[in-house]
Amino acid sequence: MTYANAQYDFMGSVAIVTGGNGGIGMAISERLAKAGAQVVCWDLKANPASPYRQYEVDIADPASTDAAAQQLLADLGRIDFLVNNAGYAGATVPLDEYDVAEWHRIVNVNLLGVFHACRSVVPAMRAAGRGRIVNIASLAGKEGTPNASAYSAAKAGMLALTKSLGKELANAGVLVNALAPAAVKTSLLEQMAPAHVQNMINKSPMGRLGTVEEVAEMVAWLCSGSCTFNTGAVFDLSGGRATY
Repeated sequence: MTYANAQYDFMGSVAIVTGGNGGIGMAISERLAKAGAQVVCWDLKANPASPYRQYEVDIADPASTDAAAQQLLADLGRIDFLVNNAGYAGATVPLDEYDVAEWHRIVNVNLLGVFHACRSVVPAMRAAGRGRIVNIASLAGKEGTPNASAYSAAKAGMLALTKSLGKELANAGVLVNALAPAAVKTSLLEQMAPAHVQNMINKSPMGRLGTVEEVAEMVAWLCSGSCTFNTGAVFDLSGGRATY
Protein backbone atom coordinates (compact mmCIF):
# COMPACT_ATOMS: atom_id res chain seq x y z
CA MET A 1 0.00 0.00 0.00
CA THR A 2 1.22 3.47 -0.82
CA TYR A 3 0.22 6.63 1.00
CA ALA A 4 -0.64 9.89 -0.73
CA ASN A 5 0.61 13.23 0.56
CA ALA A 6 -1.96 15.52 2.13
CA GLN A 7 -3.32 18.33 0.00
CA TYR A 8 -3.52 21.92 1.22
CA ASP A 9 -4.96 25.13 -0.16
CA PHE A 10 -2.76 28.15 0.58
CA MET A 11 -4.17 30.35 -2.20
CA GLY A 12 -4.02 34.01 -1.22
CA SER A 13 -1.40 33.40 1.48
CA VAL A 14 2.03 35.02 1.59
CA ALA A 15 4.88 32.90 2.97
CA ILE A 16 8.36 34.08 3.95
CA VAL A 17 11.01 31.38 3.80
CA THR A 18 14.41 32.47 5.08
CA GLY A 19 17.23 30.73 3.27
CA GLY A 20 14.62 29.65 0.75
CA ASN A 21 16.88 29.33 -2.28
CA GLY A 22 18.65 26.07 -1.51
CA GLY A 23 18.52 22.73 0.27
CA ILE A 24 15.74 22.37 2.81
CA GLY A 25 14.61 25.95 2.17
CA MET A 26 14.09 25.29 -1.53
CA ALA A 27 11.99 22.20 -0.79
CA ILE A 28 9.86 24.20 1.66
CA SER A 29 9.42 27.01 -0.89
CA GLU A 30 8.37 24.52 -3.56
CA ARG A 31 5.90 22.75 -1.26
CA LEU A 32 4.19 25.93 -0.10
CA ALA A 33 4.05 27.29 -3.64
CA LYS A 34 2.58 24.00 -4.90
CA ALA A 35 -0.27 24.52 -2.46
CA GLY A 36 -0.86 28.02 -3.82
CA ALA A 37 1.09 30.27 -1.45
CA GLN A 38 3.00 33.25 -2.78
CA VAL A 39 6.52 32.50 -1.57
CA VAL A 40 8.98 35.23 -0.68
CA CYS A 41 12.59 34.16 -0.16
CA TRP A 42 14.72 36.08 2.31
CA ASP A 43 18.35 35.34 1.50
CA LEU A 44 21.69 37.11 1.70
CA LYS A 45 21.82 37.07 -2.10
CA ALA A 46 18.85 37.00 -4.44
CA ASN A 47 18.60 34.21 -6.99
CA PRO A 48 17.50 35.76 -10.28
CA ALA A 49 16.63 32.31 -11.63
CA SER A 50 14.20 31.57 -8.81
CA PRO A 51 10.46 31.59 -9.56
CA TYR A 52 9.81 33.20 -6.17
CA ARG A 53 9.90 36.83 -5.08
CA GLN A 54 13.37 37.67 -3.76
CA TYR A 55 14.44 39.97 -0.94
CA GLU A 56 18.08 40.36 0.00
CA VAL A 57 18.04 40.12 3.79
CA ASP A 58 20.70 39.61 6.44
CA ILE A 59 18.78 37.98 9.26
CA ALA A 60 21.67 38.70 11.63
CA ASP A 61 20.86 42.42 11.18
CA PRO A 62 17.55 43.54 12.77
CA ALA A 63 17.45 46.65 10.56
CA SER A 64 17.53 44.37 7.51
CA THR A 65 14.64 42.19 8.68
CA ASP A 66 12.62 45.27 9.71
CA ALA A 67 13.11 46.85 6.29
CA ALA A 68 12.23 43.61 4.48
CA ALA A 69 9.04 43.10 6.49
CA GLN A 70 7.88 46.65 5.88
CA GLN A 71 8.68 46.42 2.17
CA LEU A 72 6.82 43.12 1.90
CA LEU A 73 3.75 44.55 3.58
CA ALA A 74 3.88 47.52 1.19
CA ASP A 75 4.26 45.17 -1.80
CA LEU A 76 1.78 42.42 -0.94
CA GLY A 77 -0.19 43.71 2.04
CA ARG A 78 0.03 40.65 4.25
CA ILE A 79 2.29 38.04 5.84
CA ASP A 80 0.71 34.70 6.68
CA PHE A 81 3.62 32.31 7.18
CA LEU A 82 7.17 32.77 8.40
CA VAL A 83 9.48 29.78 8.07
CA ASN A 84 12.79 30.42 9.81
CA ASN A 85 15.02 28.07 7.87
CA ALA A 86 18.22 30.04 7.22
CA GLY A 87 21.16 28.76 9.19
CA TYR A 88 24.91 28.51 9.42
CA ALA A 89 26.63 25.37 10.72
CA GLY A 90 30.11 26.87 11.00
CA ALA A 91 33.20 25.13 12.24
CA THR A 92 33.06 21.82 14.10
CA VAL A 93 35.79 21.87 16.74
CA PRO A 94 36.04 21.40 20.52
CA LEU A 95 34.63 24.32 22.47
CA ASP A 96 38.00 25.53 23.73
CA GLU A 97 39.36 25.61 20.18
CA TYR A 98 36.60 27.77 18.69
CA ASP A 99 37.50 31.13 17.29
CA VAL A 100 35.36 33.50 19.38
CA ALA A 101 34.12 35.44 16.36
CA GLU A 102 33.06 32.19 14.66
CA TRP A 103 31.16 31.02 17.75
CA HIS A 104 29.36 34.36 17.90
CA ARG A 105 28.52 34.26 14.19
CA ILE A 106 26.94 30.83 14.49
CA VAL A 107 24.74 32.02 17.35
CA ASN A 108 23.97 35.32 15.62
CA VAL A 109 22.61 33.58 12.53
CA ASN A 110 20.90 30.57 14.07
CA LEU A 111 19.36 32.18 17.16
CA LEU A 112 19.44 35.95 16.90
CA GLY A 113 18.42 35.68 13.26
CA VAL A 114 15.23 33.88 14.27
CA PHE A 115 14.57 36.52 16.92
CA HIS A 116 15.06 39.31 14.40
CA ALA A 117 12.76 37.76 11.81
CA CYS A 118 10.03 37.03 14.36
CA ARG A 119 10.31 40.48 15.90
CA SER A 120 9.89 42.09 12.47
CA VAL A 121 6.93 39.95 11.39
CA VAL A 122 4.91 39.30 14.56
CA PRO A 123 3.30 42.78 14.79
CA ALA A 124 1.67 42.31 11.37
CA MET A 125 0.47 38.82 12.26
CA ARG A 126 -0.89 39.97 15.61
CA ALA A 127 -2.71 42.87 13.96
CA ALA A 128 -4.22 40.53 11.37
CA GLY A 129 -5.22 37.99 14.03
CA ARG A 130 -3.68 35.13 12.08
CA GLY A 131 -0.33 33.59 11.20
CA ARG A 132 1.97 30.61 11.36
CA ILE A 133 5.63 30.63 12.38
CA VAL A 134 7.69 27.48 11.85
CA ASN A 135 11.26 27.37 13.14
CA ILE A 136 13.62 24.81 11.61
CA ALA A 137 15.76 23.73 14.55
CA SER A 138 17.79 20.54 14.86
CA LEU A 139 18.10 17.44 16.98
CA ALA A 140 21.43 18.99 18.00
CA GLY A 141 19.41 21.45 20.06
CA LYS A 142 17.98 18.57 22.11
CA GLU A 143 20.95 16.21 22.27
CA GLY A 144 23.97 18.50 22.00
CA THR A 145 26.39 17.52 19.23
CA PRO A 146 30.07 17.11 20.19
CA ASN A 147 32.35 19.67 18.55
CA ALA A 148 29.33 21.79 17.59
CA SER A 149 28.66 23.64 20.83
CA ALA A 150 27.70 26.92 19.18
CA TYR A 151 25.26 25.29 16.75
CA SER A 152 23.79 23.07 19.46
CA ALA A 153 23.38 25.99 21.86
CA ALA A 154 21.79 28.18 19.20
CA LYS A 155 19.31 25.50 18.19
CA ALA A 156 18.46 24.80 21.84
CA GLY A 157 17.81 28.52 22.22
CA MET A 158 15.55 28.40 19.16
CA LEU A 159 13.47 25.66 20.79
CA ALA A 160 13.06 27.74 23.97
CA LEU A 161 12.20 30.81 21.89
CA THR A 162 9.53 28.77 20.09
CA LYS A 163 7.95 27.67 23.36
CA SER A 164 8.03 31.19 24.79
CA LEU A 165 6.63 32.93 21.71
CA GLY A 166 4.03 30.22 21.23
CA LYS A 167 2.67 30.96 24.70
CA GLU A 168 2.78 34.73 24.09
CA LEU A 169 0.70 34.44 20.91
CA ALA A 170 -1.56 31.54 21.94
CA ASN A 171 -4.65 33.77 21.96
CA ALA A 172 -3.64 35.96 19.04
CA GLY A 173 -4.47 33.54 16.24
CA VAL A 174 -0.76 32.96 15.59
CA LEU A 175 0.72 29.49 16.07
CA VAL A 176 4.46 29.04 16.63
CA ASN A 177 6.08 25.62 16.32
CA ALA A 178 9.49 24.10 15.65
CA LEU A 179 10.88 21.11 13.81
CA ALA A 180 13.93 19.26 15.08
CA PRO A 181 15.29 17.15 12.21
CA ALA A 182 18.09 14.64 12.53
CA ALA A 183 20.52 14.48 9.59
CA VAL A 184 18.82 15.33 6.30
CA LYS A 185 20.19 14.40 2.90
CA THR A 186 21.44 17.63 1.32
CA SER A 187 24.54 18.73 -0.57
CA LEU A 188 26.06 19.67 2.80
CA LEU A 189 26.69 16.00 3.50
CA GLU A 190 28.97 15.82 0.48
CA GLN A 191 31.44 17.96 2.45
CA MET A 192 31.59 15.39 5.25
CA ALA A 193 33.61 12.20 5.51
CA PRO A 194 31.61 9.12 4.43
CA ALA A 195 32.29 7.51 7.81
CA HIS A 196 30.75 10.50 9.60
CA VAL A 197 27.64 10.34 7.42
CA GLN A 198 27.34 6.60 8.00
CA ASN A 199 27.59 7.19 11.75
CA MET A 200 24.58 9.52 11.54
CA ILE A 201 22.65 6.91 9.58
CA ASN A 202 23.54 4.23 12.13
CA LYS A 203 21.95 6.32 14.90
CA SER A 204 18.57 6.20 13.15
CA PRO A 205 16.33 3.22 13.93
CA MET A 206 15.01 3.61 10.37
CA GLY A 207 18.57 3.29 9.12
CA ARG A 208 18.51 6.23 6.74
CA LEU A 209 18.77 9.99 6.39
CA GLY A 210 15.74 12.23 6.27
CA THR A 211 14.77 13.96 3.04
CA VAL A 212 14.13 17.62 2.33
CA GLU A 213 10.67 16.66 1.10
CA GLU A 214 9.83 15.14 4.48
CA VAL A 215 10.79 18.37 6.21
CA ALA A 216 8.70 20.36 3.73
CA GLU A 217 5.64 18.18 4.31
CA MET A 218 5.78 18.80 8.06
CA VAL A 219 6.12 22.54 7.45
CA ALA A 220 3.07 22.47 5.17
CA TRP A 221 0.98 20.74 7.83
CA LEU A 222 2.07 23.21 10.51
CA CYS A 223 1.05 26.08 8.22
CA SER A 224 -2.29 24.52 7.35
CA GLY A 225 -5.77 24.74 8.78
CA SER A 226 -5.35 21.15 9.96
CA CYS A 227 -3.00 22.42 12.67
CA THR A 228 -5.14 24.24 15.22
CA PHE A 229 -4.18 23.17 18.76
CA ASN A 230 -0.41 22.92 18.48
CA THR A 231 1.69 25.90 19.48
CA GLY A 232 4.97 26.22 21.31
CA ALA A 233 5.61 22.61 20.30
CA VAL A 234 8.68 20.80 18.98
CA PHE A 235 8.19 18.08 16.37
CA ASP A 236 10.94 15.54 15.81
CA LEU A 237 11.95 14.35 12.35
CA SER A 238 14.48 11.74 13.36
CA GLY A 239 13.49 8.33 12.04
CA GLY A 240 12.90 7.24 15.62
CA ARG A 241 16.22 8.52 16.96
CA ALA A 242 14.82 11.14 19.34
CA THR A 243 14.12 9.81 22.82
CA TYR A 244 12.43 12.83 24.42
